Amino acid sequence: MKTTTFLTFVGDQCGKAKEAMEFYTSLFPNSEIKSITHYAPGEGGGTPELVKYGVFTLDGAEYRVSESSYAHKWGFTPGVSLFVESNSEEDLDVLFEKLVANDGMVMVPLDNYETGDYGFGKKFGWVQDKYGISWQVNLED
Repeated sequence: MKTTTFLTFVGDQCGKAKEAMEFYTSLFPNSEIKSITHYAPGEGGGTPELVKYGVFTLDGAEYRVSESSYAHKWGFTPGVSLFVESNSEEDLDVLFEKLVANDGMVMVPLDNYETGDYGFGKKFGWVQDKYGISWQVNLED
């Protein structure tokens, strides 16, 4: 068996899946968009410009996406986040700033543990990006 993260872009985020994949793959080395399948004309759930199913990798880890124009009663939540660990403080700082840029939101400031210890590593932060995806970033011990 294998697990993978699947992101469904609905509501205000519907129509942004391809843009998000391009953004995310620009942030990490060894990353690429592997495939994108669009809805067929008249197919339920979306229109031909929307991503029915997409696959991309971030530093070799595979992710999947879809978007739907149906009126779903759910969306992204900070209760589920992508957790990124790095042993480079500089890389972590740059990633955090890029994720929070352009309408992202800082949920926990990226800081070292002189002000408190979250128990994960030397430096930790939590951000929600412009697509509503939550990211925890952590400097490894």
